[in-house]
Amino acid sequence: MGSGQLVAVFGAYGHTGRFVVAELAARGFVPVPSGRNAQALEELAGEHGLEARVASVGDPASLDRALAGTVAVINCAGPFASTTGPVIEAALRAGIPYLDVAAELEANLDTFAHYRERARDAGAVIVPAMAFFGGLGDLLATAAMGDWTEADEAHIAYALSSWHPTAGTRLSGAVSRERRGDHRLRYRGGQWERRIDQAPTLEWTFPDPMGPRQVIGEFTMADVVTVPQHLSIPDVTTYMTADAVRDIAAPHTPAPTAADKSGRSDQTFLVDVVVRSGGAERRATAGGQDIYAVTAPLVAEALERVLTGRTKTTGVASAGEIFDAPDFLHALAPHITLDLNPQKQIA
Repeated sequence: MGSGQLVAVFGAYGHTGRFVVAELAARGFVPVPSGRNAQALEELAGEHGLEARVASVGDPASLDRALAGTVAVINCAGPFASTTGPVIEAALRAGIPYLDVAAELEANLDTFAHYRERARDAGAVIVPAMAFFGGLGDLLATAAMGDWTEADEAHIAYALSSWHPTAGTRLSGAVSRERRGDHRLRYRGGQWERRIDQAPTLEWTFPDPMGPRQVIGEFTMADVVTVPQHLSIPDVTTYMTADAVRDIAAPHTPAPTAADKSGRSDQTFLVDVVVRSGGAERRATAGGQDIYAVTAPLVAEALERVLTGRTKTTGVASAGEIFDAPDFLHALAPHITLDLNPQKQIA
């Protein structure tokens, strides 16, 4: 556990950041809330009896002060296209690990492209997308692979009971759309394709009792960035239930509201991962409540493992690359239901 270690949380007063602060405190860490909104920081710090440190990505010295004396930084501040670079640079200057919960494709691609060599040469640890999108699917795909060293294709299907986006989700989505223009991204044949056609609508058969559901195919999420970084799979596709896509696309869908004392909404999720090689298929699934809330134990568990040396590599690394995926997933048992059948093969 944290044993009183200071951990900077940049963007701590955001919806996901608040879950992260609470999870770190429950694990014995001392969160150091940071960000540019002084009033929001002071209110959050007052609720938890913490020290707030105002910092802005446009002021490197303020970031250095925010990270002083901390053992790691978790970046929860979107849009990540603006925050990842400056906060990573501050972490490198401080000589501490960096983790983020970015779901933005472009931001995650930038992190791998710009920092892979520098971080590896410095022996630094940078774990992007250590969240529901990017981290959980990557861990499930890695666990499903089992002893396979390569596969033909990976499919990650998301079933959300609803998707009430936070303000941060909407802003990050807008930034991504602005960078991407009229194109959508697809990963085929080991490379990224920019497409202008509509994503297909398909039917995905989720495990019982959910069964067949209409999904939007090629609904490309952060897993399509993280998985190919370390798994030899040339085709990686993510899918989202059509109802959830309609929710997030609608401009007036409200933000999530708390349904229990922890602040979780009543949203439920199921992530169903299938990897195929030749005539064989392997599957791994995970279910739970509230995609924003479950990000907190994901990134906090990752932090604990980084700080205690339970890692397999350094540099910029996806969740499944740096951690023992099955062991990590089993450690999340209080927060997710899990079904791993890596040896199941279907002709």
